[in-house]
Amino acid sequence: MEAGLPADTPRLARTTPAPRIGIVHLGPGAFFRAFNAIWTEEAMAAQGGDWGICAVSLKSPTARDQMAPQDGCFTAVELGPAGETRKVIGAVAEVLVAPEDPALVVSRMADPGVRIVSLTVTEKGYCHEPSTGHLRLDHPDIAHDLSNPDRPRSALGFIVAALRARRAAGTGPFTVLSCDNLPSNGAVVRGVVLEFARALDATLADWIAGTVTFPATMVDRITPATTEADLQRLAQAEGYRDPAMVVHEPFRQWVIEDDFTAGRPAWDAVGAQMVSTVEAHELMKLRCLNGTHSTLAYLGYLGGYETIADTVADPAYAALCERLWADEIVPTLPQPEGEDLQAYTAALMARYRNPAIRHRTWQIAMDGSQKLPQRLLGTIRDNLAAGRVPHGLCLAVAAWMRYVGGVDEQGGAIDVRDPLAADLKAASDSAQTAEAKVAALLAKHEVFDAGLAEDARFREAVIAAYTALLNNGARAAVAARTA
Repeated sequence: MEAGLPADTPRLARTTPAPRIGIVHLGPGAFFRAFNAIWTEEAMAAQGGDWGICAVSLKSPTARDQMAPQDGCFTAVELGPAGETRKVIGAVAEVLVAPEDPALVVSRMADPGVRIVSLTVTEKGYCHEPSTGHLRLDHPDIAHDLSNPDRPRSALGFIVAALRARRAAGTGPFTVLSCDNLPSNGAVVRGVVLEFARALDATLADWIAGTVTFPATMVDRITPATTEADLQRLAQAEGYRDPAMVVHEPFRQWVIEDDFTAGRPAWDAVGAQMVSTVEAHELMKLRCLNGTHSTLAYLGYLGGYETIADTVADPAYAALCERLWADEIVPTLPQPEGEDLQAYTAALMARYRNPAIRHRTWQIAMDGSQKLPQRLLGTIRDNLAAGRVPHGLCLAVAAWMRYVGGVDEQGGAIDVRDPLAADLKAASDSAQTAEAKVAALLAKHEVFDAGLAEDARFREAVIAAYTALLNNGARAAVAARTA
C-alpha cells in the first residue's frame, strides 16, 4: 500500500480486453509508458491491428509488480500549464521479468505474431563502446550470453536468441526498433546485434543482416519521476491507486525511419513522423532543444533561477533563447524532412514555459564536459566556418566555465556534478584573470578540440563573455546580449 492512501483504496483494474501481442518491448520504465505505450494505444484505436505489448524488464521486477496486478493497465497523467489530464492506457497485455524465466521471454519474442521488438534500455543497455560503436565483448552480460545463448541476460542476447529460434522455425524475422536517446540508434543496435550474432554463428549473422530491419528513431517527451504526491492526487481524483502511473508533458515527437520488415502500428495516423532518415531531425533536436537547454541551465543557475520555466519567465532569457534559434542555431541546420523549424522552436519555448514541468537548472547542468561538444561546440564551429561569430553561444560556453569554477555569484559553493569536475575546478583556480581562466579551460582537450580552442574569434568572444559574467553577473550579461 502506498504511504498516505487509505487501506481500502482499490487498485486500478482493466475494463477492456487486453489486445493480442504484436510487440515485445525491452525496458518498461516510465518513458516507455509515457511514450511508446500511449502512441501504440492510440494507433490501435485509430486503425486497429494486433499490436498489444509484452513488456519485459531485463533486471528489476518493479514494473511487473506495479503493472501485473492491474493486467498491464496504468494511468498516464499529462501535466499542462492549465492542469492535469488523466488517461488509462491498456496497450500492455503482459509484463515479464527476464531473469525469472529467460526461456519464456525468448519464446514470446520468437512467436510469429510478434513483428516488432522495441527497446528503451538506455545507452548502457547496448553494451557498446560509444566512441567506436563496437560491441564490448568483455562486457559481463555479453560474455555470459555468448557462453549461454539459451539463457541470455542482455537485450542483445535476447534479440539474437529469438531471431535464431525464428530462423530455425522458418517464421521469419521481426523489426528491431531502438527508441533510446542516442544518435543513429538504428545503426548502433544493428551493429552490435550483428557483432554479437557473428560471435555465435556467422550464418545467423548473415541471415539477420539480410532480413532484419533496424529503423532509426528520434524520441522526445519530458517524463518527470512520479512522486508520492502524484500518486495521492490520482487516488483522490479517481478513487483508485496506481503505483504504475506516469506523468509527462503535453508535447511529444516521434520521428521514425519507415523500414519495417513485418508491418507496424499506424503510429503515423496519430502524429508520428515516418521519414526516410532521421539524421536531420536528430541534429535539430540536439542543437535547438539540448543546446538551448544547456544555455538556459548555466546562465539560469548563475542568475539564481531554479527551473527552466523560472528562467524563461525572465524576458531577457526568453529573448536570448529566441535569438539563438534565429541567428545562431537554425542557420546551421539542414532542413529535416516534413519539419517546420519555426514551429518547432515555438513549441520548444512553450515547453520551457510550462510551470508544471520542474526541470531544474542544476540538474540539466550536470555532466557539461560530456554534453558541450555535441550540444554547443559543433554549432559554434559551423557558425565560425560560415564567417559568423556566435556571441550568444559563446556566452553559454563562458557560463559553463563560470559554473565549473565552483563558486556562484554570491560566493557560495556550486555542487558541480561532472566526470571532470575536479580537473575543471583546478584549471579555473590555477588562473586569476578572465583571460587566463578561459585559456586554462580551453586547454582541456577532452572538451575542446584544438582547432576550436585556438580559433582567435572564438577565444576572444568567450573571454569577453566571461568578463561580463564576472563584472556584471549573468542576468545583466544576458540582458546586454539581447538589448
